[in-house]
Amino acid sequence: MRILIAAAGSRGDIAPYTGLGAGLRGAGHDVDIATQEEFAPLVRAAGLGFRVLATGPRDGAGGASGRRALMRNAAAFTAGLGRGFADAVADGPDLMLLSATTTPLGWHVTEATGIPAIGAHLQPNAPTGEFGPVVSGARSLGRYGNRAAGRFALRMVDRIYAPAVRELRERLDLPPARGPELRRREEAADRPVLHGFSEVLVPRPADWRPGLEVVGTWWPHVPQDRLPREVEDFLAAGPPPVLVGFGSMAAGEGERLSALVVDALRRAGLRGILQSGAAGLAAEADGVLTVGDLPHALLMPRTAAVVHHAGAGTAAAAARAGVPSVPVPVTADQPFWAHRLVAAGTATGPIPFAELTAARLAHALRAVTDVPGSRDVAARIAAEDGVGTAVKAIDRLVP
Repeated sequence: MRILIAAAGSRGDIAPYTGLGAGLRGAGHDVDIATQEEFAPLVRAAGLGFRVLATGPRDGAGGASGRRALMRNAAAFTAGLGRGFADAVADGPDLMLLSATTTPLGWHVTEATGIPAIGAHLQPNAPTGEFGPVVSGARSLGRYGNRAAGRFALRMVDRIYAPAVRELRERLDLPPARGPELRRREEAADRPVLHGFSEVLVPRPADWRPGLEVVGTWWPHVPQDRLPREVEDFLAAGPPPVLVGFGSMAAGEGERLSALVVDALRRAGLRGILQSGAAGLAAEADGVLTVGDLPHALLMPRTAAVVHHAGAGTAAAAARAGVPSVPVPVTADQPFWAHRLVAAGTATGPIPFAELTAARLAHALRAVTDVPGSRDVAARIAAEDGVGTAVKAIDRLVP
């Protein structure tokens, strides 16, 4: 079966699909990933086919924007995504797997062409009474309020995607249709959505409709089996260090953050590894090493703790590594995942990015050894096979 995985966003929104794609390829399927040009090396390193998925401009600066600016950026991003999506699926795969960012477009292609589609999401986006929408952080409004907030969040998604959907439906010769109407139709049909996260962190809500499955985390494909010699030498030269990185967040704040982190490490009496990321973290100081992109699966288990932005993939990787986290959420779903780590017993209380200081970070690092549940959570996550479960589900849903 020819399978196209369509995903768009930051690196953390793409990398898990390389693991899923590699698993599908191992099961005998022909797999391409359609995403932005910048991620072509990531896709090809996993042995998967690559297709360009054009998008609008994407603001990677993180929390500096505010909610209104975030909405404007999202609208510009989806407008370009809508124009690129039809091109990416033009040669007609046998099945589309759609990320949360491409699902609002993919169902229209299914309607026009008959190509089956399955949602493949990294976050729990469907409304539930058990928690509010992931973009609202950890705040609960009660069962009724949580569901109402979840439905409102979906209406906002429909609003952001409306221009892109309108243009796509015109291109596909489909009649006009409103977002809420289409969503009701999809839910009535129990459209399948597989969720690539661990039930150790987010158990499947009991009030979800049929068709919504939680299968376990899709770990990114790791193209190497060892860390660079420079990193190995640093690890061997002293006690396990603290890994600090903000992923695709905090662009342009590298100088300030680097100085802050080094100050905090010195106050806590700890060594550290700074992972550059979009922020451009870098420092030349005793007991501190700066690195580029390295597989979390190889590096995190060798550390004493991880300071991170609490993106879905990074949060899951830290939990699997069995080391405690100091989450510093920036925006979007990151506060949600930060609080999920705390609830699981693998993290200190989150430090909101806007409130991060050297003193607060040093205090959290000194307290991180009191985090109780890291090893137990790691063992439970290790027992899951998210990719294998997803492959079986896909073969069941699309014989």
